[in-house]
Amino acid sequence: MSRVYARQMPRFVILLLTAALALVATLVTAPAAVAAMPTPVSAATARTYLGTLTVAAEGSTSGYSRDLFPHWITQSGTCNTREVVLKRDGTNVVQDAACAAVSGNWYSEYDGATTTTSSSFDIDHMVPLAEAWRSGASSWTTAQRQAFANDLTRPQLIAVSASSNRSKGDSDPAKWLPTRTAYQCTYVRAWVQVKYYYNLTVDSAEKTKLTSVLSGC
Repeated sequence: MSRVYARQMPRFVILLLTAALALVATLVTAPAAVAAMPTPVSAATARTYLGTLTVAAEGSTSGYSRDLFPHWITQSGTCNTREVVLKRDGTNVVQDAACAAVSGNWYSEYDGATTTTSSSFDIDHMVPLAEAWRSGASSWTTAQRQAFANDLTRPQLIAVSASSNRSKGDSDPAKWLPTRTAYQCTYVRAWVQVKYYYNLTVDSAEKTKLTSVLSGC
């Protein structure tokens, strides 16, 4: 019996070592987790969505106020929407008891800027609040506008450099696109997905630009 056990033992050890090596190889070769907003729909789906959007002249900003879109609401515990996005979009983010990000690393997809100071980054609304207002949100209820302004499910919120966010303002893609061209396809896919989900209109110049960018994706 002991001789049989002795013959089987090396095989058992080899199996254990093989499994351990396979696990190590998986950990080494696995892609690093990407800190980013929810992945937008594919270019093909975005083109389909775009074809269904109502084309209309952009509405007026008359009556618009950011206060009509309650934003940075509490999401969980002491964490508001901004703090959740900063945590999601950063790496090695450390938050204090009040959920404020006290350290971490952030990369701005719009312009390639990096920072270790969260206050130098803004949370951008992919489809700006004023743009949404001009595209149909002026007729929404406050609850609908709040949901839009704090949407963590769709690719509507992203942490980016303050300078790129200020450069964008409330412009649509006909007037502004990320200076980092490698991100433009992702950007317009996200833009179309958000407009489609919320049944917002596009103006003719906006649709032309979206169509052009998507054709190269």
